Amino acid sequence: MSLLNVGARALLANQVALQTAGHNIANVSTPGYSRQSVVLQTVQGQFTGGGYIGKGVNVETIIRNQSELLTRQAASAASVSAGDAIRSARLNQLQDVFAGGTAGLGAAINDMMNAFSDVVTAPTDLSARNLVLTRIDETAGRMRTAAERLDEIQATARYELDGAINDINTIAKSLAAVNEQIARAKGSGQPPNDLLDQRDTLILNLNRYLQTTQIEADDGTMSVFVASSQPLVLGTTAATLSIDNASLYPGSGDLKVFFQTAGGASIELNEGMLGGGEISGLLRFYNNDLAEGRNLLGRMAVAISESMNTQHRLGLTLDGQVGGNLFTPIALADARSASTNVSGATIALAVSDPTQLAASNYEITFTAANAGTVQRVSDGKTFEFGPALPPPGYATINDLFADQGLALTITGAPAAGDRFLINSLQGAANNIASMVYSPRDLAAASPVNVTLGPSNTGQLKMSSLKALTNPPGATVPVTLTFTGPNTYTRSDTGAVVHNYVSGQAINYDAAVPPTGWSVTLNGTPAAGDTVVIDNALNPTYGDWYKRNAGNASALLGLRDVKMFDDATLADGYAGLMAQVGTRTQSAQFAAQVSEKIAAQLEGDRTAISGVNLDEEAARLIQYQQAYQASAKMIQIAQNVFDSLISSMGR
Repeated sequence: MSLLNVGARALLANQVALQTAGHNIANVSTPGYSRQSVVLQTVQGQFTGGGYIGKGVNVETIIRNQSELLTRQAASAASVSAGDAIRSARLNQLQDVFAGGTAGLGAAINDMMNAFSDVVTAPTDLSARNLVLTRIDETAGRMRTAAERLDEIQATARYELDGAINDINTIAKSLAAVNEQIARAKGSGQPPNDLLDQRDTLILNLNRYLQTTQIEADDGTMSVFVASSQPLVLGTTAATLSIDNASLYPGSGDLKVFFQTAGGASIELNEGMLGGGEISGLLRFYNNDLAEGRNLLGRMAVAISESMNTQHRLGLTLDGQVGGNLFTPIALADARSASTNVSGATIALAVSDPTQLAASNYEITFTAANAGTVQRVSDGKTFEFGPALPPPGYATINDLFADQGLALTITGAPAAGDRFLINSLQGAANNIASMVYSPRDLAAASPVNVTLGPSNTGQLKMSSLKALTNPPGATVPVTLTFTGPNTYTRSDTGAVVHNYVSGQAINYDAAVPPTGWSVTLNGTPAAGDTVVIDNALNPTYGDWYKRNAGNASALLGLRDVKMFDDATLADGYAGLMAQVGTRTQSAQFAAQVSEKIAAQLEGDRTAISGVNLDEEAARLIQYQQAYQASAKMIQIAQNVFDSLISSMGR
């Protein structure tokens, strides 16, 4: 009987080995499956006077061939790769919005500015004026199109975030359910390998959306944590995540992940603690990359419209009327108050200098009613303001923002601890449009006129003339009478003698900035030479103003004004493309690197856990032969037993 028992045990053990090898082969393509192996154990031998007689073999257990360390590393690397990949893909979409070429916004801006050159050459040519208006309308249209495309990308990213959050919550519930099954199965004393594979697969899928850490409990359940410490799955209980507006600045457009347990309060998760995953990548794109794209486009729309509107209002139309706005004026939104503020103070914003605007959000933190700090979000630079603050600090908050091209109007007294967010450039380009429809309404002429005395004998020439107010009003007429090559008197200041320097601007008054007008003369005058600055609409000059292209020249001159981080208006779009392109290339490189790391770690994991069909085929032959030998052993044992019974019967 002992031989029969040994054969039966061997037959059963090899049958289990064959079944396990078949199970491996069947699941060769199953995602997350770990190759299983039979662990055999020798049955304790029976003691006899001649020594221990072996009693065969038992199946001790069936194990998964896997490395816990490599499994976790592969899941973590896959999480980082997923986050980098989706951010790179969205940045490629953002880059497409700011494309170059003749169909791009940059070409439209340059065409618009260059069109003024024809008006300078022929101020009364209605065709040249119509071309300018067409170019202005085209520029405004392309800005709106770019803004609408950014809105579409934003909506798509938000949709993806909502979908990813729903998937996370579904996976978390499935994990809790699998944990419960594993805890029950563990009572048998044997590992439920397929359930463990299922759980690892769920964790891997979860890490695709949000990087997690895991801790295994004594009962076999696996607790899963997000943002380093929040238990998304705790044993057999699953929490939920949601996406909503940031709690500090609810109307800012920033999105945050919120964590909530059953019956518990909602907790806003720190974005910097989320790690990898599509959620993290999309949030970084949504809150940072897309916001920068909006700020860059918004700054361009505000700076161009503000500077061109201001200059156009300093000109005269063909009908002698004061020029209006070329573009719809863009009103900056008020600063957003933090939800924690206690004072009720508000901050309104206006553009003070379009050439100083930065494509950035700002966060203001008050330490007193008239003191605090300002952080420029784009580069993280912090500024201080407060009474008697030594440089590089600022005495007032308006002094500080004057260097940023903004003017603030504070209503009420801020309290210590109050915070405000300035993101007024977001969406600034959405409603921009041209405002001049008739070519006669293009204000190409200057409202002031300069006339050199007909009897001048010196070498005076006018270099430039700028109107600083329109109409010039009481600031004209003014006659400059030169008393020598380096001195002159003015009709508006009486007998006061002024110094003359060739190429140096002469202003209506000494205000800073000057008002009225500014004229620059070159050359050496003779005593008695005169220059008259007068209203261009003075009947003395008839319709000369219609052939005056002074304001068109000033508008054309804006093309070369440094307006966008030391780049000229004409080159500003190229700088915008470079900023977005650099960010996109950096994201692409990060995605390529993280993809390679994830692939390498997954390969290392698969080398241990994956099924090799050649190896399994060899094992099948091995176990088949062992099974056949075991069956032969049972047959021999049966023959021996039959012979024994037969001999005893005699």
